[in-house]
Amino acid sequence: MSVVLTCRALLLLYLFLESYDAETFCSTIGDFDLPVLKADGEVLIGGLFPLHYMASKPDQNYTSRPQHSQCSGFDLRAFRWVQTMVFAIEEINRNTTLLPGLTLGYRIMDSCDHVHTGLTGSLALVSGSLPPRQSPTEGSQCTDNAPVSAVIGLASSTPTRAVAHTLGPFGIPVVSYFATCTCLTNKQVYPSFLRTVPSDMFQVQGLVQLVAHFSWHWVGTVGTEDDYSRYGIQAFSEQLQEWGGCLAFHHTIPKEPTVAKIRAIADTLESTTARVVIAFATEGQLLDLLTEVARRNLTRLQWVASEAWVTASLLTAPEFQPVLAGTLGFSFRGTVIPGLSDFLLKVRPSPRPQSAFTNMFWEELFGCKLVFGSHSSNTSSKTQPQCSGNEDLTSRKTSYSDVSQVRISYNVYKAVYAIAHALHELLQCATLWENTTRVGCKTTTAFTPRQLLMHLKRVNFINQFGEKVSFDSNGEPVPLYDIINWQRDHKGGILFKKVGSYDGSAPNGQQLWMDKDAIVWTEGHQAPVSVCSVACPPGSRKASRPGEAVCCFDCLPCAEGQISNTTGATECLRCPLYYWSDRDRVACIAGVEEFLSFQETLGIILVVLSLLGVSAAAVITVIFLCHKTTPIVRANNSEISFLLLLSLKLCFLCSLVFMGRPSPWSCRARQAAFGISFVLSISCILVKTIVVLLAFRSTLPGSRKGQLFGPPQQRAFIFCCAAVQVVLCASWLSVSPPVPTKNTAYQGGRILLECKGTWPQGFYLVLGYIGLLSCICFVLAFMGRKLPDTFNEAKLITFSMLIFFAVWISFIPAHNSSPGKYTVAVEIFAILASSFGLLFCIFAPKCYIILFKPEQNTKKGMTRK
Repeated sequence: MSVVLTCRALLLLYLFLESYDAETFCSTIGDFDLPVLKADGEVLIGGLFPLHYMASKPDQNYTSRPQHSQCSGFDLRAFRWVQTMVFAIEEINRNTTLLPGLTLGYRIMDSCDHVHTGLTGSLALVSGSLPPRQSPTEGSQCTDNAPVSAVIGLASSTPTRAVAHTLGPFGIPVVSYFATCTCLTNKQVYPSFLRTVPSDMFQVQGLVQLVAHFSWHWVGTVGTEDDYSRYGIQAFSEQLQEWGGCLAFHHTIPKEPTVAKIRAIADTLESTTARVVIAFATEGQLLDLLTEVARRNLTRLQWVASEAWVTASLLTAPEFQPVLAGTLGFSFRGTVIPGLSDFLLKVRPSPRPQSAFTNMFWEELFGCKLVFGSHSSNTSSKTQPQCSGNEDLTSRKTSYSDVSQVRISYNVYKAVYAIAHALHELLQCATLWENTTRVGCKTTTAFTPRQLLMHLKRVNFINQFGEKVSFDSNGEPVPLYDIINWQRDHKGGILFKKVGSYDGSAPNGQQLWMDKDAIVWTEGHQAPVSVCSVACPPGSRKASRPGEAVCCFDCLPCAEGQISNTTGATECLRCPLYYWSDRDRVACIAGVEEFLSFQETLGIILVVLSLLGVSAAAVITVIFLCHKTTPIVRANNSEISFLLLLSLKLCFLCSLVFMGRPSPWSCRARQAAFGISFVLSISCILVKTIVVLLAFRSTLPGSRKGQLFGPPQQRAFIFCCAAVQVVLCASWLSVSPPVPTKNTAYQGGRILLECKGTWPQGFYLVLGYIGLLSCICFVLAFMGRKLPDTFNEAKLITFSMLIFFAVWISFIPAHNSSPGKYTVAVEIFAILASSFGLLFCIFAPKCYIILFKPEQNTKKGMTRK
């Protein structure tokens, strides 16, 4: 509502500016420099058409002037509607009996099928600000850009409501060719709105009669978030219930549908017992859903189309034919307009600003880029070949050139002629005045749009096709529909064949006429049976619907782990322990046991990494043995280095115990091997760290600290640290050891074989003790990181501890969040990653010096003395 009030205020300001003296120069306040197809004339008619069917959401941050919405998805059919309006106006200008001597002009803009762009275009039309803005010094006068007398548009109901609500108080006629929402009949809100298309009220009545004709008591509906769909489905549901039918489901397609939402709707269509689906939407809004339906090959559904998409060529592509062939739907009366086909084929691109829409159409149709600049919204136009502008329109069979039975174009055609007949009466054409014998129209007489509206409401004539064109008190035309059936032709395409009709003005019982023998159904040669409910098949159960008849129930598939092997079952039976339901939920089968095995890909990778680690440690051991007399090996007790390499080999090998089918001994051995091997490694590193610190402090005169922590003390220290871990592991495994269990908590019939401890605190004590030693080692190494030495081992230990901490800190959340056998894989990965970190951070630099920098592997090179 605030948007509409703002637009009214802007419009009042424009009209106020135009009320100044005719010599006053024009200057527009807003930015209305938009593409327009125009031709000058003594009376101008505006047009708003959805040349693009998607518009980006405007950025309204209220800190800067909002930019125009970017439109995409060029609609070839809408461009045909535009050309039909131009064709009708030029045909009237050549007519010597209708508006003789008067030339009609037009201003046509793109609404992008959106509220914001529709309002912008309508304000540009009625304010006379279409040409590019000029400064007052250039001499542009207000009378040079006279506003339009009436507006033909729009297509969708929601933007039409916004425009009609804005222009209504000013009496500017808005004649729609495609907006069918019943809400637009309210003359208190939309006083200047008329349409050449019947209201949805008549279509809904016809749809209910069609459903009753074939005894379809059980139907579903699919719609969108716009007014057309919302009001139409609401009215259909109410009248369907009055007749005695039931609504199986209703789904709303969002304006910006997600893949999950589309799949959810498709799931409903796939599982519903209803065979008939009523779709109130446009072809663009249904495209994503029908693509998913075609992908799933849901051929059992009988689609019933509203007039918005029943003749949409976009949905007749080969991929849609298996699911949409046989569709029934209501369509506006169609006809063949003489001369329109030739007129459409004369369209050619041009560098003129007035040809912006034609250029977009040309680039979209031929997939190329025009030499004089692309106006297309296609983002891939930079990679397209150039157009010559002389491409053959007859070589492409599209909805633009298909004029065998035009329907929406015919509504546009009738709207133009209705306005022309109203002008004919308003301007007293073909009468004599001023005592002369000249026949023509009173072009010197000024008139207001409100006067034109009064004559437009009274229009009543028979057009060249024998159809009566008039409006009732609500601005509605005579409700006439054709019933269309989608049938495959011999060329592999879809033929829109008329198989019935509906006349809303006829007496009850005579409104609907159907030729059943001419109908081709989606499946078979008989009309589908769509009843409230059928017996539930095996694998499902009955679920009554609260507040509905007993015969109306859902068939819900049995939950995982449950089955039903009879037809019409009321309950599903739970499978025995360690058994699971099959895919169809009709039989119980043994669950699939799952564990991290040596044969699967993940297991093989972990085994290879483990053996790779053992091999790397063995290679380093050989290198150290071959150079055991060198200073870099002898420094810091080479015995501890060899012990550290041995413990790291044990760390790599202990990861193999975690793999394979869990057994009582493997569940106990894996934790003990892990805890003891890592404590042994950290103890060795801690000893090396202490030795480094004491070695440098003992260089002071009289210091005997180095002698207090010699090789015997180092061995004793390592033994004591490892003994504590052995005691912890022995206590834990003797009191409450982990045992192999079968975990059935996972879905899908999987039984996870895992080692589950009854006292998890034992594992955290073992892990915590390793962490305590690591923290002490890190602190001591960090204290010695700046000791003066060419080869500072404290730095290497500090860095290795940082990697160790990073691995095991990230292990905790990863371990708790990993499902099934991947919990074990995460633990193995942490063991391997931390082991590799300790191995390479401590020994890789030493091996590098031994192998590639032997000149530094001397006492002088080590001390720089």
